[in-house]
Amino acid sequence: MIKLTMMDLKILFLGISKDGNFDEKDIEKSDLKNLGIGRILDQLGSLKERNLIETNKDGSFSITKSAKHILWDEKIPLWARILRVLEIKSQNVETITSFLLVPQDKIKEEIEDLRKRHLVLMSPLRNETKLEKFYEILPEGIELIKKSQSAGFENLPEIKNPQIEIFSMLDQTIKEIKSLEEIPGDKKERILSKILKIKERLEI
Repeated sequence: MIKLTMMDLKILFLGISKDGNFDEKDIEKSDLKNLGIGRILDQLGSLKERNLIETNKDGSFSITKSAKHILWDEKIPLWARILRVLEIKSQNVETITSFLLVPQDKIKEEIEDLRKRHLVLMSPLRNETKLEKFYEILPEGIELIKKSQSAGFENLPEIKNPQIEIFSMLDQTIKEIKSLEEIPGDKKERILSKILKIKERLEI
């Protein structure tokens, strides 16, 4: 798997946001212009050497299929794309969402699952106005990405969250108990109360 730097990511994302093609004018209109012409040219050369961008006849650049496959291929599971972003640098949910072009609620759901599985770590950091949740990839997350590169995502065991599965079973049990007419109301309430306490203790 090709390793990306934050600068790589910003340039590739610029191309992705421009339907796969960008030129010098697009760079000048972005915050990349602050890097200076020399650094930008070096970075573009590096991306070209790694087959992540191509130069067009008119001097513009195109994002290659190899580059799109890293973070913007919907065939790659979302959890893997999130881990790949976090391999580059720790990020908050808003930044991950903007780079991956995926609805924020889906990112939040997926990253919370990764956190509960101890694949990423959440750290609250205070900025000038509020506390923000930043996520960083843990060694277990890096190891999972390595396994996916060698074995392929289709050959990895399905990633499941045991806690979510348990909650689902408890919710189903609650529904079934509520539907049982032969159990007296007070006894039913005591049983349901115990199940709800179990759910509370399982919360992380």
